[in-house]
Amino acid sequence: MGNFNKNNTNVQELELDSELMAFIELSIREIAHGSITLIVQDSHLVQIEKNEKIKLC
Repeated sequence: MGNFNKNNTNVQELELDSELMAFIELSIREIAHGSITLIVQDSHLVQIEKNEKIKLC
C-alpha cells in the first residue's frame, strides 16, 4: 500500500496516499459505532481493519 514516509516520496506514492486517505475517510464516515485500525510495518501501511458494532437499543 502507500508509503507515508515524507523523506522518500514520488508522484506515484502521493497518488496512492491520496487514494488511501480517501478510503480511510470514507470508512470513518460509513461507520456509526466501532473502530478502524491501521497496521504499519517498516513505515508502510500494510493493512486496514474495520470493526463495526451494531447497537440494538
